[in-house]
Amino acid sequence: MPMSFTAAVAGCTGYAGGEALRLLLDHPEIEIGALTAGSSAGSRLGDSHPNLWPLADRTVAETTPQNLAGHDVIFLALPHGASGELAEQLPPDALVIDCGADHRLTDASRWERFYHSPYAGAWPYGLPELPGQREKLTGAHRIAAPGCWVATVTLALAPALVHGLVDGHDVTAVGGSGTSGAGRAATQHLLGSETAGGMSAYGVGGVHRHIPEMLQNFEALGARQPSISFTPMLAPMPRGILAVVTAPVDASVSAGQIREAYLDSYRGEPFVHVLPEGVWPASKSVLGSNAVSVNATLDPQAGRLVAVCTLDNLTKGTAGSAIQSMNLALGLPETTGLPLIGVAP
Repeated sequence: MPMSFTAAVAGCTGYAGGEALRLLLDHPEIEIGALTAGSSAGSRLGDSHPNLWPLADRTVAETTPQNLAGHDVIFLALPHGASGELAEQLPPDALVIDCGADHRLTDASRWERFYHSPYAGAWPYGLPELPGQREKLTGAHRIAAPGCWVATVTLALAPALVHGLVDGHDVTAVGGSGTSGAGRAATQHLLGSETAGGMSAYGVGGVHRHIPEMLQNFEALGARQPSISFTPMLAPMPRGILAVVTAPVDASVSAGQIREAYLDSYRGEPFVHVLPEGVWPASKSVLGSNAVSVNATLDPQAGRLVAVCTLDNLTKGTAGSAIQSMNLALGLPETTGLPLIGVAP
């Protein structure tokens, strides 16, 4: 049976591009076309991703509009600030999915404050679990995949916002992410000898670039003037994210109400699993899958809702959400080509 659509991946030698290719190789409706990159153009794909053996002998081309044109779907797995100008030169009838941050924010001032570069405009946001978002993605020709931390924190808090249990003010979020979330650049703080056996905080004090995207999602979920204190940590693992998110609740809110809100919000969601009472998400349970594990309860002494959420930063946090959104845009079943089961141990 012939493939229905062709797909190109720009930035194919990075972690996000490699994850997109891993998933696309198992997609029954996609034929993989051009593989492009910047400084690694001319190399074999297998030099960067030996796990992708069906594509290992393919030569990586230079990322140009000409090499990407002629495909039904184009994934841009490029550094922040690199997608905007390139996207303007791509065919308007192609489905272009930006796995970077360039087209996520709807507020130019927020972009300029956190990214310090020209604003490229907003595209439909590729987190289908947000209320009303599937309709915006269906038939779209431009999609902005979410940030990995943003997807985790948003999915942790969304049911509480939708059901009015919290108002989005005084939210705190802390957690750990795998080193792949920092990209593939050879920097000292990501060396194995630096990360093994310990954790370290980064982006402390309200400077992390995912903060404006989190606030934007909270606003879309009904929050008025939301605020968040976000402290991410680098965990000694290659992939995965686990976030603990808390927010104040009214004294009348019970743990039972919180649980019902989460069960109601995620009932029927193919990738989000609310765990049984007293069972808390563990990052290993979702590795390699597009699944999300979440649970929430009440801390009565602090008067705060506590939600814990985990996902794989490269799959559901980036490439998986991109392909999930692609399926919706192309009119395919949303779960096509996406793994539901994690890898263990």
